[in-house]
Amino acid sequence: MTGGAPIRVLLVDDQDLFREGVSVIVDAQEGMEVVGQAGDGLEAVRLVGELAPDVVLMDIRMPEMDGVEATRQIFLPERVATRERPVRVVVLTTFNLDDRAATAIRYGASGFLLKDTTPVLLREAIRTVHAGNAVLAPQDLSTLLEGQFRAQRPVPTAYLGLTEKEREVFAAVARGLSNTEIAALVFAGESTVKTHVGAILRKLGLRDRVQIVVFAHEHGLTA
Repeated sequence: MTGGAPIRVLLVDDQDLFREGVSVIVDAQEGMEVVGQAGDGLEAVRLVGELAPDVVLMDIRMPEMDGVEATRQIFLPERVATRERPVRVVVLTTFNLDDRAATAIRYGASGFLLKDTTPVLLREAIRTVHAGNAVLAPQDLSTLLEGQFRAQRPVPTAYLGLTEKEREVFAAVARGLSNTEIAALVFAGESTVKTHVGAILRKLGLRDRVQIVVFAHEHGLTA
């Protein structure tokens, strides 16, 4: 393949036939390879540590440990700190706007897919989350997160340390705007917007743009 190493994918589902089907689809894509499969959340957490995948396709409902708890454990700070490169999780569900999927996103997942999605959408979702973006529309993400935070947390000191321009970019990212749209909004180049987004992630200790949306909902910053 061209363009560097392939995206390493871990498949997690308790149905062997479903896993095998997805494995065939993923391995057929240029620039992707399935590096492992797990039948439950416990095995998934272990294999993430052993195989260092780039993207995990995680079923929500499984025996032993479900996908929500597995996602939480994958993104425990002590585990994240030991990784040389980030891992992204996409949860798989049979229900649109599933509350359990919302919880997984709060724990660190980059979005969700319905299990009857098309091969094309699956391929694009893997590439999208690998790039640090969400795999569901910003409006759906906001809808999914509404009501997840019964009591909003105080705005942390780190947010108060953002510059005025960084707060403007933060608000735009939280609304789901792309870098191109943000650049037009704040009268800056896309490279400058990328720099601001990078600074926001670093200052707030967040992994990606999805977590900016979660952070905004969690702290009541979704004006």
